[in-house]
Order: sequence, then structure tokens, then C-alpha cells
Amino acid sequence: MAIAGKTLKFSEILSALPPSPETSLIGEIRGQVERNGKKIVMLDDDPTGTQTVHDTPVLTDWSISSLTQIFAEPGLLFCILTNSRSLSAEVASRLMIEIIQNLDEVSAQLGIGYVLISRSDSTLRGHFDEETTAIMDTIGHPIDGVILVPFFEEGGRYTLNDVHYVREGDALIPVSETEFAGDKTFGYHSSNLREWVQEKTRMRISPSEVCSISLEDLRLDGLERVTAKLLALRQRQVCIVNVVNYTDLEILVLSLLKAEEEGRHFLYRTAASFVRVRAGLPPQGLWNPEKLIGKPELSGGLIVAGSHVQKSTLQLKMLMKLNNLFSIEVVVDRLLIPDERAGVIKATAAAADAHLLQGEDVLIFTSRQLISSDQPEESLRIGQAVSSALVDIVGLVQTRPAWIVTKGGITSSDIATRALGIRRASVLGQIEQGVPVWLTPTTSRWKNLILVIFPGNVGDIDALTRTVEKLRFRL
Repeated sequence: MAIAGKTLKFSEILSALPPSPETSLIGEIRGQVERNGKKIVMLDDDPTGTQTVHDTPVLTDWSISSLTQIFAEPGLLFCILTNSRSLSAEVASRLMIEIIQNLDEVSAQLGIGYVLISRSDSTLRGHFDEETTAIMDTIGHPIDGVILVPFFEEGGRYTLNDVHYVREGDALIPVSETEFAGDKTFGYHSSNLREWVQEKTRMRISPSEVCSISLEDLRLDGLERVTAKLLALRQRQVCIVNVVNYTDLEILVLSLLKAEEEGRHFLYRTAASFVRVRAGLPPQGLWNPEKLIGKPELSGGLIVAGSHVQKSTLQLKMLMKLNNLFSIEVVVDRLLIPDERAGVIKATAAAADAHLLQGEDVLIFTSRQLISSDQPEESLRIGQAVSSALVDIVGLVQTRPAWIVTKGGITSSDIATRALGIRRASVLGQIEQGVPVWLTPTTSRWKNLILVIFPGNVGDIDALTRTVEKLRFRL
């Protein structure tokens, strides 16, 4: 039995659970997805949400023309990078309204329906209430249920008995006891998702009003029981789903598809694992840089790290042990001083250029002491100022890198869209579990460049080092 506030042993919990069915349902899911023909649109509040999919387009532009083009293409799944986690709640809400209005217009014009996945953080950070409310107030049909699934196997995020956990080794730690719950902008106190919903909706929704689909529902009672629970959802009722593996997720998705066939409409607020299964995509092995064709670059690779969570800091320490790596620390305090900011940016870019030209890999990272405020809006402003400086630094680098690795969600989004000018990219796969690889388009600043979007809260301490070593291997 999972208890909020108590650390559990993952191996013991797994052995005590009802067994999972052994047969994969992904082929059946894929068949249903293809038959109904609806587009699956993932709104990603930072670019790390592509960390489970492959051969999938990502848009950073949601204009009518861009949406019309992608709706007319044969693929069913596409992602829209909103980067709304870097915005205030008010601005994020307005952004959701704009995107949904455009999606509805294109959908109506082309006669092609769509389902919406609001992909957010597996450690529960983000504008949950504001974004889901804005979407439901705008979308052209009533929403029966909000399906909350923060399970993310690749990052060790599991939900048991309505309590959400982060796995570290064999320990399952209640998410409210991790550093993520102390986020200055999106912090929270509850690991129990019923109570978390109450907290994030400012007491508007009580725990008793939140529906729950248990592991027993999924594994013992199966499709019939889960579908019945989904069919009973009404008037935007939040439904949390307990999931510890992909088989649980497949049973859930097939039940959701059956409920959708009965005319129900759901809004999905999930982590990245759900996206692949809802699209019916089979699992794929890790992406191999050897698949690339063409002449390798002579310049070094570029790593840009803005994420300040502890896992990122440990990964950076391990990375710095590599040979042929030049590291540049960007002191955040100096970036926040108007008279010093421009000089820091210019000097960092010049140093990076010089070492890239010599074939050295270059790491640009922000100082590790978090500069923040007790006011969420001010913390966001500081984060935006730091990310903007990293964008300016990359913008001033003249040497095309052999590849780029960006560390942290906001950093990755801003560099992709603002420094590289990406309006559409292709997700090739994952270079490490939960670490997506993009290929930049011919219209970007550096075309056909490998861009690795490395989340701040994913991987063991050597994962970043392994990523760089894999990218180097091709050289």
C-alpha cells in the first residue's frame, strides 16, 4: 500500500502488485487510431515532451497556414512547442486560447478531427489549472473528463494508490519530498494526486470529486471496468490514473479509445510516456548517431546548460571530466547587472568560437547557485533573463558546431526557436532514455544539425557524458 510521505522500495512494491498482462496492445491501439483518422496534437509546455516519440514533426509555430499544412499531411501525431512553463499563468492561458482557436478553425475547414494532449512535467510542475481551464473554455465541444497521467517510466515517475513517486535507485520517493516540489514558481505540498488537484485548483475541486483508476482496475478488471469508469465522467471531472508500466498505459489507452467511440471527449494532461501509446507508436531502440549520413563536422560540439536542478549539476560535474572539453561558466549574478550583461555575453561567445574552431567541444553552463525570488512572477522573470542571455551567446557564435546539446527545458526551447530559428523540426528518436534528438530543418540557422534536448531531471549522473561520447564517436 502506497502511503503519502513514505519512501517505498520499488522492488518490493512490484512484487506485491497484481501481475500485468503479457500481451502488448499497441498494435490494436494503432489500428484504432488509424481507423478514426483524428490528428493527435500534443501541446508541449517545454521541448522535453518529445522524449518518447520518434519520426514525429514538432512545430514552434501555430499559425493557420502551418496548421493547415500539417493537418493535410498523412501522419497522425504532431507536437506544438508552446514553452508555456516559462510564461506567467495569465500569458500561458492566453496562448492556449490562441492555439485552440487556430486548431478548431483548421479542423473545421479540412473536416479532420483532433484529440488534444496537454503534455507537462512528470514531476508536476506547470500551469495545470490555468491551461486546462483555458483549453476547455475555448475548444469547440464540451470536455467530459480531464485525464491526469504523470507516469513517465523513462524518468522513473510512477503513480501508486493515487500517490505520485520519483524513483531513485530502488527507492520510490513521494514527489512532494523532492526538490521539484520546492520550485519557486510551481511548488506544491501534496504527493497524493487527489490532494494535489485540490491544491492546484485553489480548493475549487475537492479530493472526493476526483475520480481514480487503480492498478487493480487496470490489471484485474481490465478494459470493461476502466471503460465504464471513463464513460461515467461528466462536466470536466478530473480522473487520475495509477500507472507503473507501459502495459498499464496500453490498457488505459484502449479503454479511452472505446469511450471516445461512445462519444466522450477527454482532455489529456500527461507526461511523455502517454503520448507514444496514445499515438499507437511501437517502442524503438535508442537512436544511433552512426545512422547519420554525410561528412562529419571538423568543429567541436556545443553543450549549453541552464538547468539548475541537482541532477543536472551532478551530470555536469561528471561531464567536465572528459578530455577535449572546454568549459565556460556564465555567472548569473553578472547577467542580472545591466552594465555587465553585454560584456559577459560577448566574451563567452568569443571563447566558445575560438575553441569550437580548434575542434574542441565547448560546455557553456550557468553558475550553479539558483538565483530566485519568493514571488513566482519574479522567479520567472529571472529565469527568462538568464535564458535570453544563453540565446544571445549562441546567437553570437559564428562557428557551426558539429552538434548541440541543450540542458533544461526552457533553455532548450529558447535556443531552438530564437537562437536557431527553428519553426519545424523532426524528432529522430532518443539518444538516452527520455532524451530526444531533433534534426533541424533546412530553414534554420544551421540546417540538418543534430540537436539533443536533454531534460534537467532525467538520467543517471553519467547520462550526459554518455550522450556526448556517442555524439563524438561519429567524429
